[in-house]
Amino acid sequence: MLNISKSVIAVILGGGAGTRLHPLTQSRSKPAVPIAGKYRLVDIPISNCINSNIHRMFVLTQYNSASLNKHIKNTYHFSNFSTGFVDILAAEQTPDSSSWFQGTADAVRQSFKHIFTFSGEYVLILSGDQLYQMDFDEMVTAHAKSGADITLATIPVGKKEASDFGILKANEENWITTFTEKPKQDALEGWDSDTGEAMKSQGKVYLASMGIYIFNRQLLADLLLKNHPDDKDFGKEIIPKSIGNYKVFSYQYEGYWEDIGQISSFFEANLLLTDELPPFNLFDNNNIIYSRARMLPPAKISGTTMERTVLADGSILHAESINHAVIGIRSRIGHGTRIQSTYIMGNDYFETMDQMQENLRNGIPPVGIGERCHIEKAIVDKNCRIGNDVTIRGGTGLADQEHELYTIKDDIVVIKKNAIIPDGYVIQ
Repeated sequence: MLNISKSVIAVILGGGAGTRLHPLTQSRSKPAVPIAGKYRLVDIPISNCINSNIHRMFVLTQYNSASLNKHIKNTYHFSNFSTGFVDILAAEQTPDSSSWFQGTADAVRQSFKHIFTFSGEYVLILSGDQLYQMDFDEMVTAHAKSGADITLATIPVGKKEASDFGILKANEENWITTFTEKPKQDALEGWDSDTGEAMKSQGKVYLASMGIYIFNRQLLADLLLKNHPDDKDFGKEIIPKSIGNYKVFSYQYEGYWEDIGQISSFFEANLLLTDELPPFNLFDNNNIIYSRARMLPPAKISGTTMERTVLADGSILHAESINHAVIGIRSRIGHGTRIQSTYIMGNDYFETMDQMQENLRNGIPPVGIGERCHIEKAIVDKNCRIGNDVTIRGGTGLADQEHELYTIKDDIVVIKKNAIIPDGYVIQ
C-alpha cells in the first residue's frame, strides 16, 4: 500500500507579479491575498495537502513575499514528532543563478537543491491561486497504479473557457496523446473529448489542464537539469515536449475548481460562498480549510438585516442591510449603511476609542465603513477608512480606470488597501 506521506513532496507555485489581480497584489503576493473573509489563497493548496496526508510542502515565491512569509510562519506548525513542514523558498541569487524565476519550471529548477534534499518517489506541483477541494491521495494512487511518468489533473470545460487553458486529448485508457496551450476559439475543432455524459450535457467537452502535476522524482530531475535545462514553463514547454516521449496520464476531476487569477473570477468565487449550498464547501469536516488561529471575539450585530452573508469573527455591524456579501475579520460598519454584492476583507487590527477620536479631530475616518454609505459590486481591501455618506457602486458600463484610491476592473470597484475615502465621496 502506498504511504503518501513519505512518498510525496508538494511544491506550491506562488506565481509571478500577479498583475491580473492588481491592485490586490500591489503590496502582497497572489498566495497571500485574503479569501472568504478569514483565509489566504495559499491556505487552499496547503489544506488540500494536509487533508490528503501530505505534510512536506514548499511554497515558491518572489514578489511581495513578506506578508506571505509572516502568514505561513504564524500558521503552519507541525508536531516535534512529525517530519511535516511548510517552507517558503524565495528566488535568491546564487553563484549558479543571478536571475529571478523565469517561469514555473524555472522556479522548481532554481529551488531544486532545497526540494530534492528530501526523499520521496513523487513531486506534486500545485498552483497558489486556485479554489478547489481535491483528495491528492486518490490522484497519487491513480498515478502509481497506471505506471505513469507524469500525471496531469484535468477538468472538463466549455468552449468559452477553453482558450484560457492548456487543452489536451487522451485515449480510452486516459493516456494523453496531444496537448495545445491556450488555443484560439477558431482552432478548437477536433479538440473535444469524451468527458462523460454529465459533463457533455453541460457543454463541457474539452479537457483542460488544471496546472496540477505529479512527476516521478527522477524524471523531473532529468527534465529540468539534463533534457530541457533551458525550458522555463511546465505548461508551455515541459508538458508538451513530454507527450509522446513519456507516459503522461490524465486524471479527470469533476468537482468545483476555479482559477482565481483575475479580479472578476476572484470576486465571483468569493460571493458564491454566500449561496445556500455553495460549490466550495467551507463546512466540510473531511476537507477543513486551515488558516491562522486568531484569538478574536465573536461578531456583534445591532439592527442589521442580513441575507446571504458570510460573516467573520471580530466584526461590529450597525448597518441597515447587508445582502450577498462576504464580511471579513474585524470589520466595522456604521449605522444606515447598505452593502450589496460586495467583498469586504476586514482589518488587521482594532482601533481604540481614543485613536478614533484623535483621527476624527484630524479629519481621518475610523478604520472600517462609516454611516449612511451605499456600497455595491465592490471589493474593499484590508484596513480601509471609508467616511460617512460615501457611495461606491460598480456595475455594467463602468469604464476600467486606475486611481490613487481605487481601481475599476471588469465593472468591479476595488478600494485599495489602506485607502482613506473622505465623507461624501462618490464612485459610480
